[in-house]
Amino acid sequence: MRIQETVLCTISPSATNPGPGFIAIHDIGTGASLATFKQTNSPSNCTAFHNTRDAQGGFVLAAQRDRSIINVYTFQKDQIHLKIVLPEKLTCTAVDDNGDYCAGGTAQGRIYLWEIASGILYNVWDAHYRQVNVLRFTRDGAALVSGSDDSGVSVWSVARLVDDSSQSELPAPYCTLSDHTLPITDIVCGVGPFPKCRILTSSVDHSVKVWDLSSRALLTSFQFPQPISFLAWDITERLFFAASANGSVHQVNMFQERESKFGDRVMEAIGEPVLQTSFAWSMTILKQRKRGLFQQPISAITISLTSSLLLIGTTDGLIYLYDIVTHQLLRTISAYKGFFISYLATMLKPPDLIGHIDLNLKVGSAADAKDVIPVKPLVPFHRIRDEKARSMHEVSMLLPAVNATHWDESSCYSEEELLRDYAFFMDPTAGPVSGSGPNPTALTSRVGELEAEVESLRTQLSKAKGVNDKMWDTVVQRLIGKDEENGLEEVDGQRRRKRGRGM
Repeated sequence: MRIQETVLCTISPSATNPGPGFIAIHDIGTGASLATFKQTNSPSNCTAFHNTRDAQGGFVLAAQRDRSIINVYTFQKDQIHLKIVLPEKLTCTAVDDNGDYCAGGTAQGRIYLWEIASGILYNVWDAHYRQVNVLRFTRDGAALVSGSDDSGVSVWSVARLVDDSSQSELPAPYCTLSDHTLPITDIVCGVGPFPKCRILTSSVDHSVKVWDLSSRALLTSFQFPQPISFLAWDITERLFFAASANGSVHQVNMFQERESKFGDRVMEAIGEPVLQTSFAWSMTILKQRKRGLFQQPISAITISLTSSLLLIGTTDGLIYLYDIVTHQLLRTISAYKGFFISYLATMLKPPDLIGHIDLNLKVGSAADAKDVIPVKPLVPFHRIRDEKARSMHEVSMLLPAVNATHWDESSCYSEEELLRDYAFFMDPTAGPVSGSGPNPTALTSRVGELEAEVESLRTQLSKAKGVNDKMWDTVVQRLIGKDEENGLEEVDGQRRRKRGRGM
Protein backbone atom coordinates (compact mmCIF):
# COMPACT_ATOMS: atom_id res chain seq x y z
CA MET A 1 0.00 0.00 0.00
CA ARG A 2 1.39 3.39 -0.99
CA ILE A 3 1.63 5.79 1.96
CA GLN A 4 -0.21 9.06 1.40
CA GLU A 5 -0.46 12.08 3.67
CA THR A 6 -3.76 13.94 3.98
CA VAL A 7 -5.17 17.08 5.61
CA LEU A 8 -8.06 16.82 8.07
CA CYS A 9 -9.90 20.11 8.60
CA THR A 10 -13.09 21.23 10.33
CA ILE A 11 -15.09 23.88 8.50
CA SER A 12 -17.44 25.81 10.77
CA PRO A 13 -20.13 28.36 9.88
CA SER A 14 -19.19 32.04 9.97
CA ALA A 15 -21.12 35.29 10.27
CA THR A 16 -21.27 35.60 6.48
CA ASN A 17 -22.21 31.94 5.94
CA PRO A 18 -24.39 30.64 8.79
CA GLY A 19 -25.10 27.29 7.12
CA PRO A 20 -24.11 23.89 8.56
CA GLY A 21 -20.42 23.06 8.79
CA PHE A 22 -18.60 19.84 7.96
CA ILE A 23 -15.32 17.95 8.24
CA ALA A 24 -13.20 17.41 5.12
CA ILE A 25 -10.13 15.39 4.14
CA HIS A 26 -7.81 16.63 1.38
CA ASP A 27 -4.76 15.25 -0.41
CA ILE A 28 -1.82 17.30 0.87
CA GLY A 29 0.04 16.92 -2.43
CA THR A 30 -2.67 18.12 -4.79
CA GLY A 31 -5.25 19.74 -2.52
CA ALA A 32 -7.98 17.53 -3.99
CA SER A 33 -10.95 16.70 -1.77
CA LEU A 34 -11.07 13.03 -0.73
CA ALA A 35 -14.04 12.89 1.65
CA THR A 36 -16.56 15.13 3.40
CA PHE A 37 -18.45 14.46 6.64
CA LYS A 38 -21.51 16.67 7.02
CA GLN A 39 -23.58 18.27 9.76
CA THR A 40 -21.25 19.68 12.37
CA ASN A 41 -20.64 23.02 14.07
CA SER A 42 -17.45 22.53 16.03
CA PRO A 43 -15.43 25.49 17.39
CA SER A 44 -11.65 25.61 17.88
CA ASN A 45 -10.08 22.85 20.00
CA CYS A 46 -13.32 20.83 19.88
CA THR A 47 -12.34 18.29 17.20
CA ALA A 48 -10.28 15.16 17.87
CA PHE A 49 -9.60 12.04 15.81
CA HIS A 50 -8.08 8.59 15.95
CA ASN A 51 -6.73 7.19 12.71
CA THR A 52 -7.34 3.68 11.39
CA ARG A 53 -4.68 1.26 12.63
CA ASP A 54 -4.21 -2.18 14.16
CA ALA A 55 -7.03 -3.55 11.94
CA GLN A 56 -9.57 -1.20 13.53
CA GLY A 57 -11.32 1.69 11.79
CA GLY A 58 -10.71 5.20 13.06
CA PHE A 59 -13.15 7.92 14.06
CA VAL A 60 -13.56 11.68 14.47
CA LEU A 61 -15.19 13.35 17.50
CA ALA A 62 -16.65 16.85 17.09
CA ALA A 63 -18.13 18.64 20.11
CA GLN A 64 -20.88 21.02 19.01
CA ARG A 65 -20.79 24.74 19.67
CA ASP A 66 -24.40 25.34 20.68
CA ARG A 67 -25.39 21.98 22.18
CA SER A 68 -24.06 19.50 24.73
CA ILE A 69 -23.54 16.86 22.03
CA ILE A 70 -20.57 15.15 20.40
CA ASN A 71 -20.99 14.04 16.79
CA VAL A 72 -19.05 10.86 16.01
CA TYR A 73 -17.91 10.11 12.44
CA THR A 74 -16.12 7.08 11.03
CA PHE A 75 -13.99 7.08 7.90
CA GLN A 76 -16.20 4.41 6.34
CA LYS A 77 -19.29 6.61 5.83
CA ASP A 78 -19.93 10.30 5.31
CA GLN A 79 -22.89 10.58 7.70
CA ILE A 80 -22.98 10.87 11.47
CA HIS A 81 -22.17 7.51 13.03
CA LEU A 82 -23.32 8.36 16.55
CA LYS A 83 -24.59 11.31 18.59
CA ILE A 84 -23.42 11.37 22.20
CA VAL A 85 -25.40 13.46 24.71
CA LEU A 86 -23.14 15.06 27.31
CA PRO A 87 -23.74 16.36 30.85
CA GLU A 88 -22.88 19.90 29.65
CA LYS A 89 -21.40 21.74 26.69
CA LEU A 90 -17.69 21.26 26.08
CA THR A 91 -15.21 24.01 25.25
CA CYS A 92 -12.40 21.62 24.21
CA THR A 93 -11.81 17.92 23.63
CA ALA A 94 -8.86 15.54 23.27
CA VAL A 95 -8.32 11.87 22.40
CA ASP A 96 -5.14 9.98 23.26
CA ASP A 97 -3.04 8.45 20.47
CA ASN A 98 -4.25 4.92 21.27
CA GLY A 99 -7.92 5.94 21.05
CA ASP A 100 -8.64 4.68 24.56
CA TYR A 101 -9.69 7.83 26.40
CA CYS A 102 -11.56 11.04 25.57
CA ALA A 103 -11.25 14.17 27.71
CA GLY A 104 -13.51 17.22 27.62
CA GLY A 105 -13.26 20.62 29.30
CA THR A 106 -16.10 22.99 30.18
CA ALA A 107 -16.67 26.71 30.70
CA GLN A 108 -16.94 26.11 34.48
CA GLY A 109 -13.41 24.70 34.70
CA ARG A 110 -14.44 21.02 34.94
CA ILE A 111 -12.77 18.18 33.06
CA TYR A 112 -14.49 14.91 32.10
CA LEU A 113 -12.57 11.71 31.31
CA TRP A 114 -14.35 8.86 29.49
CA GLU A 115 -13.21 5.45 28.30
CA ILE A 116 -14.17 5.37 24.63
CA ALA A 117 -14.76 1.63 24.25
CA SER A 118 -17.13 1.32 27.24
CA GLY A 119 -18.41 4.90 27.56
CA ILE A 120 -17.70 4.86 31.31
CA LEU A 121 -17.10 8.22 32.94
CA TYR A 122 -13.92 7.51 34.88
CA ASN A 123 -13.57 10.91 36.46
CA VAL A 124 -14.97 14.43 36.55
CA TRP A 125 -13.35 17.13 38.66
CA ASP A 126 -12.98 20.88 39.03
CA ALA A 127 -9.56 21.35 37.50
CA HIS A 128 -9.53 25.14 37.06
CA TYR A 129 -11.26 28.23 38.37
CA ARG A 130 -12.30 29.44 34.92
CA GLN A 131 -13.00 28.02 31.45
CA VAL A 132 -10.78 25.22 30.14
CA ASN A 133 -9.49 26.34 26.73
CA VAL A 134 -7.28 23.47 25.62
CA LEU A 135 -6.63 19.81 26.48
CA ARG A 136 -3.76 17.68 25.21
CA PHE A 137 -2.64 14.10 25.90
CA THR A 138 1.08 13.33 25.89
CA ARG A 139 2.31 11.14 23.03
CA ASP A 140 2.10 7.96 25.12
CA GLY A 141 -1.30 8.87 26.59
CA ALA A 142 0.02 8.68 30.17
CA ALA A 143 -0.72 12.30 31.06
CA LEU A 144 -3.35 14.92 30.30
CA VAL A 145 -2.35 18.60 30.07
CA SER A 146 -4.98 21.32 30.52
CA GLY A 147 -4.85 25.09 29.97
CA SER A 148 -7.42 27.57 31.24
CA ASP A 149 -8.52 31.19 31.32
CA ASP A 150 -7.12 31.36 34.85
CA SER A 151 -3.60 31.38 33.24
CA GLY A 152 -2.76 28.01 34.78
CA VAL A 153 -1.45 24.85 33.09
CA SER A 154 -2.01 21.58 34.95
CA VAL A 155 -0.57 18.15 34.20
CA TRP A 156 -2.68 15.16 35.28
CA SER A 157 -1.57 11.53 35.48
CA VAL A 158 -4.12 9.37 33.64
CA ALA A 159 -3.25 6.37 35.81
CA ARG A 160 -4.31 8.29 38.91
CA LEU A 161 -7.48 9.58 37.27
CA VAL A 162 -8.71 6.04 36.44
CA ASP A 163 -7.53 4.45 39.69
CA ASP A 164 -10.51 2.84 41.47
CA SER A 165 -9.00 3.36 44.92
CA SER A 166 -8.86 7.15 44.52
CA GLN A 167 -12.35 7.77 43.14
CA SER A 168 -13.56 9.37 46.37
CA GLU A 169 -10.68 11.84 46.44
CA LEU A 170 -10.24 15.08 44.52
CA PRO A 171 -7.60 14.46 41.83
CA ALA A 172 -4.30 16.19 42.45
CA PRO A 173 -2.24 17.31 39.45
CA TYR A 174 1.20 15.89 38.80
CA CYS A 175 2.36 19.50 38.58
CA THR A 176 0.98 22.98 37.97
CA LEU A 177 2.80 25.36 35.62
CA SER A 178 1.87 28.88 36.69
CA ASP A 179 4.31 31.28 35.08
CA HIS A 180 1.81 32.74 32.59
CA THR A 181 -0.18 35.81 33.64
CA LEU A 182 -3.10 35.74 31.15
CA PRO A 183 -5.38 33.02 29.64
CA ILE A 184 -3.75 30.00 28.00
CA THR A 185 -4.45 29.69 24.27
CA ASP A 186 -2.60 26.56 23.08
CA ILE A 187 -0.48 23.62 24.28
CA VAL A 188 1.76 21.24 22.30
CA CYS A 189 3.31 18.08 23.77
CA GLY A 190 6.75 17.00 22.57
CA VAL A 191 8.07 13.52 21.87
CA GLY A 192 9.04 11.04 24.53
CA PRO A 193 7.23 9.14 27.29
CA PHE A 194 5.74 10.96 30.25
CA PRO A 195 7.33 12.53 32.25
CA LYS A 196 10.48 12.59 30.10
CA CYS A 197 9.03 15.03 27.62
CA ARG A 198 8.67 18.75 27.09
CA ILE A 199 5.64 20.89 26.37
CA LEU A 200 5.04 24.27 24.76
CA THR A 201 2.41 26.66 26.10
CA SER A 202 1.18 29.95 24.65
CA SER A 203 -0.81 32.73 26.28
CA VAL A 204 -2.48 36.05 25.68
CA ASP A 205 0.43 37.59 27.64
CA HIS A 206 2.50 37.53 24.36
CA SER A 207 4.70 34.66 25.58
CA VAL A 208 5.49 31.07 24.63
CA LYS A 209 7.15 28.93 27.30
CA VAL A 210 9.03 25.63 27.14
CA TRP A 211 8.61 23.30 30.13
CA ASP A 212 10.38 20.10 31.18
CA LEU A 213 7.91 17.77 32.89
CA SER A 214 10.48 15.50 34.50
CA SER A 215 11.94 18.40 36.52
CA ARG A 216 8.70 20.45 36.54
CA ALA A 217 10.85 23.41 35.51
CA LEU A 218 10.53 26.29 33.06
CA LEU A 219 13.33 25.95 30.51
CA THR A 220 12.93 29.17 28.56
CA SER A 221 10.42 31.82 27.57
CA PHE A 222 9.91 33.66 24.26
CA GLN A 223 8.25 37.07 24.00
CA PHE A 224 6.35 38.24 20.90
CA PRO A 225 4.85 41.56 19.80
CA GLN A 226 1.31 40.10 19.61
CA PRO A 227 -0.71 37.66 21.72
CA ILE A 228 -0.03 34.11 20.50
CA SER A 229 -3.10 32.00 19.74
CA PHE A 230 -1.77 28.89 17.94
CA LEU A 231 1.37 26.73 18.12
CA ALA A 232 2.94 24.11 15.85
CA TRP A 233 6.06 22.22 16.95
CA ASP A 234 8.43 20.33 14.67
CA ILE A 235 8.53 16.60 15.50
CA THR A 236 12.28 16.81 16.12
CA GLU A 237 11.81 19.86 18.36
CA ARG A 238 14.25 21.95 16.30
CA LEU A 239 11.83 24.83 15.78
CA PHE A 240 8.25 25.89 16.37
CA PHE A 241 5.76 28.30 14.85
CA ALA A 242 3.71 30.76 16.85
CA ALA A 243 0.74 32.43 15.16
CA SER A 244 -1.31 35.37 16.35
CA ALA A 245 -4.94 35.95 15.47
CA ASN A 246 -4.10 39.09 13.47
CA GLY A 247 -2.35 37.05 10.77
CA SER A 248 1.36 37.04 11.68
CA VAL A 249 3.36 33.82 12.04
CA HIS A 250 6.70 33.64 13.85
CA GLN A 251 9.30 30.93 13.27
CA VAL A 252 11.53 30.28 16.28
CA ASN A 253 14.67 28.16 15.84
CA MET A 254 15.49 26.45 19.13
CA PHE A 255 19.10 25.72 18.21
CA GLN A 256 21.81 27.84 16.65
CA GLU A 257 25.28 27.19 15.30
CA ARG A 258 28.25 29.08 16.72
CA GLU A 259 32.01 28.90 16.68
CA SER A 260 33.62 27.42 19.78
CA LYS A 261 36.81 28.68 21.38
CA PHE A 262 38.67 25.87 19.61
CA GLY A 263 37.59 27.13 16.18
CA ASP A 264 35.08 24.40 15.28
CA ARG A 265 31.32 24.80 14.76
CA VAL A 266 28.97 23.59 17.51
CA MET A 267 25.19 23.60 18.00
CA GLU A 268 23.66 25.06 21.14
CA ALA A 269 20.16 25.64 22.45
CA ILE A 270 18.95 29.22 22.49
CA GLY A 271 16.67 30.90 24.96
CA GLU A 272 15.63 34.45 25.74
CA PRO A 273 17.62 36.42 23.09
CA VAL A 274 15.63 34.94 20.22
CA LEU A 275 13.38 37.81 19.21
CA GLN A 276 15.38 38.77 16.16
CA THR A 277 15.34 35.17 14.91
CA SER A 278 11.63 34.74 15.58
CA PHE A 279 10.79 37.83 13.54
CA ALA A 280 12.27 36.47 10.29
CA TRP A 281 9.24 34.42 9.29
CA SER A 282 6.87 37.07 10.63
CA MET A 283 8.25 39.73 8.31
CA THR A 284 7.86 37.37 5.34
CA ILE A 285 4.21 36.77 6.18
CA LEU A 286 3.49 40.45 6.74
CA LYS A 287 4.96 41.34 3.35
CA GLN A 288 2.78 38.72 1.70
CA ARG A 289 -0.28 40.11 3.45
CA LYS A 290 0.33 43.43 1.70
CA ARG A 291 0.08 41.55 -1.59
CA GLY A 292 -3.33 40.25 -0.52
CA LEU A 293 -2.47 36.69 0.59
CA PHE A 294 -3.61 37.18 4.19
CA GLN A 295 -6.72 39.32 4.45
CA GLN A 296 -8.33 37.37 7.30
CA PRO A 297 -7.08 36.41 10.77
CA ILE A 298 -5.47 33.01 11.31
CA SER A 299 -7.66 30.34 12.92
CA ALA A 300 -5.44 27.20 12.91
CA ILE A 301 -1.91 26.03 12.03
CA THR A 302 -0.16 22.68 11.86
CA ILE A 303 2.99 21.04 10.45
CA SER A 304 2.95 18.14 7.99
CA LEU A 305 4.10 14.68 9.04
CA THR A 306 7.31 15.13 7.03
CA SER A 307 8.02 18.47 8.76
CA SER A 308 8.40 20.08 5.34
CA LEU A 309 5.12 22.05 5.12
CA LEU A 310 3.38 24.58 7.33
CA LEU A 311 -0.41 24.64 6.95
CA ILE A 312 -2.29 27.80 7.89
CA GLY A 313 -6.09 28.04 8.12
CA THR A 314 -7.91 31.37 8.16
CA THR A 315 -11.28 32.68 9.29
CA ASP A 316 -12.12 33.22 5.61
CA GLY A 317 -12.06 29.48 4.85
CA LEU A 318 -8.66 29.38 3.09
CA ILE A 319 -5.87 26.87 3.80
CA TYR A 320 -2.34 27.90 2.80
CA LEU A 321 0.51 25.40 2.40
CA TYR A 322 3.99 26.89 2.84
CA ASP A 323 7.39 25.30 2.38
CA ILE A 324 9.16 25.60 5.73
CA VAL A 325 12.67 25.87 4.30
CA THR A 326 12.04 28.44 1.56
CA HIS A 327 8.92 30.10 3.06
CA GLN A 328 7.30 29.87 -0.38
CA LEU A 329 3.55 29.48 -0.81
CA LEU A 330 3.10 26.14 -2.62
CA ARG A 331 -0.67 25.92 -2.94
CA THR A 332 -3.95 27.18 -1.53
CA ILE A 333 -7.08 25.17 -0.75
CA SER A 334 -9.87 27.64 -1.45
CA ALA A 335 -12.95 25.41 -1.56
CA TYR A 336 -14.42 26.83 1.67
CA LYS A 337 -14.49 30.58 1.16
CA GLY A 338 -16.90 32.24 3.54
CA PHE A 339 -16.51 29.51 6.18
CA PHE A 340 -14.24 29.28 9.22
CA ILE A 341 -11.34 26.80 9.52
CA SER A 342 -11.62 25.82 13.18
CA TYR A 343 -9.34 22.75 13.15
CA LEU A 344 -6.38 21.64 11.06
CA ALA A 345 -4.32 18.43 11.28
CA THR A 346 -2.38 16.06 9.05
CA MET A 347 -2.56 12.27 9.04
CA LEU A 348 -1.93 9.25 6.86
CA LYS A 349 -4.75 8.44 4.48
CA PRO A 350 -7.02 5.84 6.18
CA PRO A 351 -7.17 2.60 4.16
CA ASP A 352 -10.93 2.38 4.82
CA LEU A 353 -11.72 5.96 3.77
CA ILE A 354 -15.09 6.12 2.02
CA GLY A 355 -14.73 6.39 -1.74
CA HIS A 356 -11.03 5.48 -1.52
CA ILE A 357 -11.04 1.95 -0.10
CA ASP A 358 -7.61 0.40 -0.50
CA LEU A 359 -7.60 -2.43 -3.04
CA ASN A 360 -5.41 -4.54 -0.75
CA LEU A 361 -8.42 -4.90 1.57
CA LYS A 362 -10.14 -7.03 -1.11
CA VAL A 363 -13.65 -5.78 -0.38
CA GLY A 364 -16.47 -5.64 -2.86
CA SER A 365 -17.78 -2.22 -1.84
CA ALA A 366 -17.47 0.46 0.81
CA ALA A 367 -20.21 -1.25 2.81
CA ASP A 368 -18.04 -4.37 3.07
CA ALA A 369 -15.07 -2.47 4.53
CA LYS A 370 -16.54 -2.71 8.04
CA ASP A 371 -16.26 -6.50 7.80
CA VAL A 372 -12.54 -6.35 6.98
CA ILE A 373 -11.68 -3.38 9.21
CA PRO A 374 -14.31 -3.06 11.95
CA VAL A 375 -14.66 0.36 13.54
CA LYS A 376 -12.93 0.69 16.89
CA PRO A 377 -15.50 0.09 19.66
CA LEU A 378 -17.23 3.33 20.59
CA VAL A 379 -20.45 3.67 22.60
CA PRO A 380 -22.40 6.62 24.09
CA PHE A 381 -20.64 8.20 27.06
CA HIS A 382 -22.11 7.98 30.55
CA ARG A 383 -23.34 11.25 32.03
CA ILE A 384 -22.66 10.38 35.67
CA ARG A 385 -20.12 8.24 37.46
CA ASP A 386 -21.42 4.75 38.21
CA GLU A 387 -19.34 2.54 40.50
CA LYS A 388 -21.29 -0.57 39.51
CA ALA A 389 -20.71 0.03 35.82
CA ARG A 390 -17.00 0.54 36.48
CA SER A 391 -16.67 -2.79 38.25
CA MET A 392 -18.73 -4.80 35.73
CA HIS A 393 -17.90 -3.22 32.41
CA GLU A 394 -16.30 -5.20 29.58
CA VAL A 395 -14.22 -3.83 26.75
CA SER A 396 -14.02 -5.78 23.48
CA MET A 397 -10.57 -6.18 21.98
CA LEU A 398 -9.45 -7.40 18.58
CA LEU A 399 -6.59 -9.84 19.12
CA PRO A 400 -4.12 -10.53 16.31
CA ALA A 401 -3.97 -13.94 14.69
CA VAL A 402 -1.53 -16.32 16.35
CA ASN A 403 0.90 -17.96 13.94
CA ALA A 404 3.18 -20.89 14.60
CA THR A 405 6.16 -18.80 13.57
CA HIS A 406 6.83 -15.15 14.16
CA TRP A 407 5.98 -13.00 11.15
CA ASP A 408 7.86 -9.76 10.76
CA GLU A 409 6.26 -7.20 8.45
CA SER A 410 9.66 -5.69 7.65
CA SER A 411 10.85 -8.99 6.15
CA CYS A 412 8.08 -8.76 3.52
CA TYR A 413 9.01 -5.20 2.57
CA SER A 414 11.95 -5.08 0.19
CA GLU A 415 14.46 -2.27 0.23
CA GLU A 416 13.41 -1.27 -3.29
CA GLU A 417 9.75 -0.90 -2.26
CA LEU A 418 10.76 0.99 0.88
CA LEU A 419 12.82 3.53 -1.09
CA ARG A 420 10.08 3.96 -3.68
CA ASP A 421 7.30 4.51 -1.13
CA TYR A 422 9.49 6.78 0.99
CA ALA A 423 10.26 8.97 -2.04
CA PHE A 424 6.57 9.19 -2.92
CA PHE A 425 5.65 10.04 0.68
CA MET A 426 8.23 12.84 0.88
CA ASP A 427 7.31 14.30 -2.53
CA PRO A 428 4.26 12.81 -4.31
CA THR A 429 5.00 14.91 -7.41
CA ALA A 430 8.53 13.57 -7.83
CA GLY A 431 9.51 10.70 -10.09
CA PRO A 432 10.77 7.28 -8.96
CA VAL A 433 13.92 7.06 -6.91
CA SER A 434 17.21 5.91 -8.37
CA GLY A 435 17.38 2.19 -8.89
CA SER A 436 13.66 1.64 -8.30
CA GLY A 437 12.27 2.68 -11.67
CA PRO A 438 13.06 3.80 -15.22
CA ASN A 439 15.82 6.26 -15.97
CA PRO A 440 14.48 9.87 -15.92
CA THR A 441 16.32 10.61 -19.18
CA ALA A 442 14.67 7.62 -20.84
CA LEU A 443 11.32 8.72 -19.50
CA THR A 444 11.80 12.21 -20.95
CA SER A 445 12.75 10.74 -24.32
CA ARG A 446 9.74 8.44 -24.25
CA VAL A 447 7.44 11.35 -23.43
CA GLY A 448 8.84 13.25 -26.43
CA GLU A 449 8.19 10.28 -28.71
CA LEU A 450 4.62 9.93 -27.45
CA GLU A 451 3.96 13.64 -27.95
CA ALA A 452 5.29 13.43 -31.56
CA GLU A 453 3.10 10.39 -32.19
CA VAL A 454 0.05 12.21 -30.83
CA GLU A 455 0.77 15.18 -33.12
CA SER A 456 1.09 12.83 -36.13
CA LEU A 457 -2.22 11.16 -35.27
CA ARG A 458 -3.88 14.56 -35.01
CA THR A 459 -2.61 15.49 -38.50
CA GLN A 460 -3.85 12.21 -39.97
CA LEU A 461 -7.21 12.67 -38.25
CA SER A 462 -7.51 16.15 -39.77
CA LYS A 463 -6.78 14.79 -43.26
CA ALA A 464 -9.26 11.95 -42.82
CA LYS A 465 -11.89 14.41 -41.67
CA GLY A 466 -11.28 16.53 -44.81
CA VAL A 467 -11.66 13.50 -47.11
CA ASN A 468 -14.85 12.49 -45.29
CA ASP A 469 -16.29 16.00 -45.68
CA LYS A 470 -15.57 15.98 -49.44
CA MET A 471 -17.19 12.55 -49.87
CA TRP A 472 -20.24 13.70 -47.94
CA ASP A 473 -20.61 16.86 -50.04
CA THR A 474 -20.30 14.86 -53.27
CA VAL A 475 -22.92 12.31 -52.25
CA VAL A 476 -25.34 15.01 -51.10
CA GLN A 477 -24.94 17.00 -54.34
CA ARG A 478 -25.58 13.89 -56.45
CA LEU A 479 -28.74 13.04 -54.52
CA ILE A 480 -30.03 16.59 -54.82
CA GLY A 481 -29.35 16.55 -58.60
CA LYS A 482 -31.25 13.29 -59.08
CA ASP A 483 -34.20 14.57 -57.10
CA GLU A 484 -34.35 17.67 -59.27
CA GLU A 485 -34.26 15.62 -62.51
CA ASN A 486 -37.00 13.31 -61.26
CA GLY A 487 -39.11 16.30 -60.29
CA LEU A 488 -38.80 17.88 -63.77
CA GLU A 489 -39.69 14.61 -65.50
CA GLU A 490 -42.80 14.22 -63.33
CA VAL A 491 -43.97 17.76 -64.13
CA ASP A 492 -43.53 17.18 -67.90
CA GLY A 493 -45.52 13.94 -67.66
CA GLN A 494 -48.42 15.66 -65.88
CA ARG A 495 -48.53 18.38 -68.58
CA ARG A 496 -48.68 15.79 -71.40
CA ARG A 497 -51.52 13.92 -69.68
CA LYS A 498 -53.52 17.13 -69.31
CA ARG A 499 -53.07 17.96 -73.01
CA GLY A 500 -54.23 14.45 -74.00
CA ARG A 501 -57.47 14.79 -72.00
CA GLY A 502 -58.14 18.24 -73.51
CA MET A 503 -57.96 16.87 -77.07
